[in-house]
Amino acid sequence: MNFARNVHFQLKNGKEKEFTTLFENEILPMLRKQKGFKDELTLVNKDNALGISLWADRVSAETYQTSTYPKIVEKLNPVIVGTPRVETYEVLAGATTVRVAA
Repeated sequence: MNFARNVHFQLKNGKEKEFTTLFENEILPMLRKQKGFKDELTLVNKDNALGISLWADRVSAETYQTSTYPKIVEKLNPVIVGTPRVETYEVLAGATTVRVAA
């Protein structure tokens, strides 16, 4: 069964562009190297960011949580406030990739 992680970040004032650049250039490449990683949807406004990652299974997501996720939070510390809130979900509807045209 597919699995999803929902991570909510509070951004430091005025750091949304820096967050976006850091995420695209450093975080997303790290995610793509993780076993079981399928896709990522990241939403950003001036105060918050929400990342929804899709995984092949719970084991892959949990392995990422303990091995790589702490390194990602460390990289994001200059642009986020506090500790990100993480929620996990089983994907009931078939996991699909959604592409939104700009």
